[in-house]
Amino acid sequence: MFSNKKRAKTLHLRGQDLSKGEPIAPPLVTSSMFHLPGDPAGHAGYGRVDNPTWEVLEHLLSHLEDAPCVAFPSGMAAISAALFATVKAGDRVLIPSDGYYVTRVLAQEFLSGLGVEIIEKRTLDYDLDDMSSYQVVFIETPSNPGLDLCDLAGVTARVRSAGGVSIVDNTTMTPLGQRPLDLGADIVVASDTKAPGGHSDLLMGHVATRDETLFGRVVSWRKMSGAIPGPQAAWLLHRGLETLDVRFDRMCQSALEIATAFEGHKNLISIRYPGLPDDPGHLIASQQMSTFGFLITMTLKNESAAERFISGCKFLRPATSFGGVHSSAERRARWGDDVPAGYVRLSVGCEPVSALLDDILNSLSSI
Repeated sequence: MFSNKKRAKTLHLRGQDLSKGEPIAPPLVTSSMFHLPGDPAGHAGYGRVDNPTWEVLEHLLSHLEDAPCVAFPSGMAAISAALFATVKAGDRVLIPSDGYYVTRVLAQEFLSGLGVEIIEKRTLDYDLDDMSSYQVVFIETPSNPGLDLCDLAGVTARVRSAGGVSIVDNTTMTPLGQRPLDLGADIVVASDTKAPGGHSDLLMGHVATRDETLFGRVVSWRKMSGAIPGPQAAWLLHRGLETLDVRFDRMCQSALEIATAFEGHKNLISIRYPGLPDDPGHLIASQQMSTFGFLITMTLKNESAAERFISGCKFLRPATSFGGVHSSAERRARWGDDVPAGYVRLSVGCEPVSALLDDILNSLSSI
């Protein structure tokens, strides 16, 4: 898990290597060209390949992941890089049928057209599969939006023993809440648009791996595809990462308190939160996660009830995405997820939990 010493070092990673008079905050470098007389070897050459602001960000991301990292302009850019760096024609790729839907669309609409066979299974079924027939296995645990879990160490061990590559989307938990590389994953991908950025003002993602060959492939993909992050977003993400620890702790603690208060509520058909002792994923979550996250899912009786609940909360923003300092909620069926019409994904933010809980319970009780 992520030790307190590493948490403290996160705030001083850049500062410990500064020379006298250098700025503590990293400079924002927007240049596409660099002064490059003579032999260019070993020096920044062109903005599609080199950027000092990215380098500072990737240094911090690598500290958080304890692995080399490559920054991308969105979470889907990171997922695309990981898949295109590992998949070739003739491969069989396993994708979660209940995970983030855009990953499935990417696989079905683009990878399948390149001679890749796409297999979809529920996250819960990953624990039952021997993984021997896949060259690449994409894992998302907890799944988004259902919050189902699989045994990361067990699944990645079976993938590796069969000679495959495992890719884990760790967006919902961040490196502070779950450590897929320590549990055997070959590659981690994440949308840093969510909790790492935290303020709903940037799009970013990253890929992390301890495998030198895979790392080189991901770097090459970014260079050749042009899927590069903007320096402004990279600078904002670096700033966001410095407060991730305190925000993530507040969000997760609040989520546990809110989920506990939801149990047995007359207007809820069901609730999912891995921190609840009777949640189906609680045992696995307790073993492989250092906290239970900030996402709660709940099912109300129908679409109208769900929309009234969301609109009735002063301290909930009706918006897609999650992980911001502002609590937010949305009815996921509107995007085509295979969930009931009254299914709501709630992202708990950084508001004082007493005020947030009162607001949510008042709205829930009034529908």
